Amino acid sequence: MSFKAKAYQALRQAITQMNIYGQSSEIRLDERRLCEALGVSRTPVREAMALLEQEGFIRSQPRRGIFVVRKTKAELVEMITVCAALEGMAARLFVENATTDKLELLHAAFDKYTKAELAEHVAEYSDANIVFHQSIVQASGSTLISDLTDRFFIHMRAIRRATMGLGDRADQSIHEHRDIIEALAARDADLAERRVREHTLGLAQYVERHCAFLD
Repeated sequence: MSFKAKAYQALRQAITQMNIYGQSSEIRLDERRLCEALGVSRTPVREAMALLEQEGFIRSQPRRGIFVVRKTKAELVEMITVCAALEGMAARLFVENATTDKLELLHAAFDKYTKAELAEHVAEYSDANIVFHQSIVQASGSTLISDLTDRFFIHMRAIRRATMGLGDRADQSIHEHRDIIEALAARDADLAERRVREHTLGLAQYVERHCAFLD
């Protein structure tokens, strides 16, 4: 791999792990420190950041620096709504294409969480929640759905993490996940698609009503 490709992968992964919506301040990228951390010169880092800017992950502001892109509340609601449709179709294809072992992996991810344990492991559960949605998309067998949802992944992951610890989101989420798994296990494509779509739309509604910090 070229230094540019390595820098791009490392920077994209780093942005994916950032708590974009868990703080009010903007996240600024320091080019010099990035070069030191990656052990490369400024040229591949700048080339990688130019590509990330084209893809909409970062933005350059003259005399201010380079910042990780934060979507507005309206943009996030629109993005989540689109993802709801894509993930719903992925659930339908999961029913048609996924093997039993894929379903067992979904079971294993959530069977360990009781209501008492959930309150103590919200961050861990949040990561499991993200894997849950990825697993359904991947097991659908649709490369197109996978590519489309990947474009939104950084922001979907960040807003899911930012909202999971609010109110009763975690408890509601795990109940809905178990209902989704039940529909998938029954091989009921219509029900699985509807439950996944409504589950993700529930996040859009929550963001619209309760996430004033995004304005």
